[in-house]
Amino acid sequence: MSEPTSQTPPPAVDVLVVGGGPTGLTLACDLARRGVRTHVIEAADQLLTGSRGKSLQSRTLETFDDLGVADALQAAGAPFPPMQTWRNGERQGEWRLIEPDPEAPVSRHPHPLLVPQWRTQDILRDRLLELGGTLECGARLISLAQTDTHVTAEVEHSDGGRRLMSVAYLVGADGSHSTVRESLGVAMKGEESGLRSAVVADVRVKGLDRDHWHIWPDPAGELLLCPLPGTADFQLNAKITGEEFTATPDTVRSLVAARTHLPSDAVTDVRWFSFYRPRTAMAERFRQGRVLLAGDAAHVHPPGGGQGLNIGVQDAYNLGWKLGQVVGCHAPDTLLDSYDAERRAAAADILDLSTRLYRTGRRPQDAGEQARYRGRVCHLLSAHYRDSELSIDVRERRSATGSRAGDRAPDLPCVTTDGPCRNLFDLLRGPDFTLLAVNCAPPPATPGVRTHRVTGGPLAQELGTGLFLIRPDNHIGLAADSPEHLSRYLARIGLHSTEM
Repeated sequence: MSEPTSQTPPPAVDVLVVGGGPTGLTLACDLARRGVRTHVIEAADQLLTGSRGKSLQSRTLETFDDLGVADALQAAGAPFPPMQTWRNGERQGEWRLIEPDPEAPVSRHPHPLLVPQWRTQDILRDRLLELGGTLECGARLISLAQTDTHVTAEVEHSDGGRRLMSVAYLVGADGSHSTVRESLGVAMKGEESGLRSAVVADVRVKGLDRDHWHIWPDPAGELLLCPLPGTADFQLNAKITGEEFTATPDTVRSLVAARTHLPSDAVTDVRWFSFYRPRTAMAERFRQGRVLLAGDAAHVHPPGGGQGLNIGVQDAYNLGWKLGQVVGCHAPDTLLDSYDAERRAAAADILDLSTRLYRTGRRPQDAGEQARYRGRVCHLLSAHYRDSELSIDVRERRSATGSRAGDRAPDLPCVTTDGPCRNLFDLLRGPDFTLLAVNCAPPPATPGVRTHRVTGGPLAQELGTGLFLIRPDNHIGLAADSPEHLSRYLARIGLHSTEM
């Protein structure tokens, strides 16, 4: 598991990321690969040691593929095992929590991956250090102040020492009790929603196979034990009746004894545990001047559908290229306003989904339709930014059902002047923008924009003839019939085209 990580920060930092969870580490990796000097501080003395957010959805795996960590995660993870229902100590049959969506957009990562959160964070940390970013554990934000030109952050170390850091931008990815958000005075709007509290723990249990995700329905609340790949552990999840509960190794063992056929001493070790009261809430805004919020600092989700970690990673993927353009390419600072607009709308949709799935729970009697429903909505491949000011579609003719500006680009095979390509995302990998000239001549090359002339294949059929500028987060920014709109769009994002 995670070892304490502490590094002396570099002498100059462009972006300070507060919080060393998946959101903060993803953002830091994306910034570091763009040459943006990035430093992460984490208040705890080491990264999370628990399995908490264990589900990596398809769109998140695509993001991690682009950042160069998908192979390591695939090696560390496993597909979700089938659910095994127990009643009165007897197996009642197995079923699937998630059924594949036959109508989902094509992805090289069509299925969710089971990876303990601590392992995901370790892999992201290693990638960050490889890219030249820095991480400092045992360092927490005390206060911040900002001007029109910079942010000053006061940081306290676990030994009591303090220092001031001056950075161009600061991002709060420090969880639901965000110090950054509180320092800004940004309110969270939402409600408790009457959702039942729960306990999650990493335990070692004897007497259970590791080929199933075990579930015990119980009037007091279901209890689940999911085997965690690469470990001897199970993740325990149990909803709690009433508000009075103290999570300890003994109470975790008591839960197992009360709701399963296993005795308390079947739990040989309780390695990590957490008690939480789910709520649904979202920050009034995700940006205030040079300070931005991401992940749980911006929106709080109940754990239904395994969306919390994933939506935070998508926040980071959206914000990373925009901060990179502003800091590294002198794009207008107003570009960052689109982060708030795009991600607030996306977060609102996921909040509704997570709440609905948490209320439903994981009930074997709902396996059929619920499994299909989860399969249709949880992969995040259909999320789009069609209503964003950065999504411009000026084609005279376009299919009513085809891809539009704002959509995730279709990861389909194509034929280019350089030869066939198995999947579009192979061409898109990396921090740059990509211009696709589909069945038409491309304009002169633009620094910072890779250009490919697409002459055939399923991708050409899906997009149709035209110019398609693909953002670094793989969404279509501009769809046009001719180059005249391209120069204006590129200027908006800090790039300047050659004269058309």
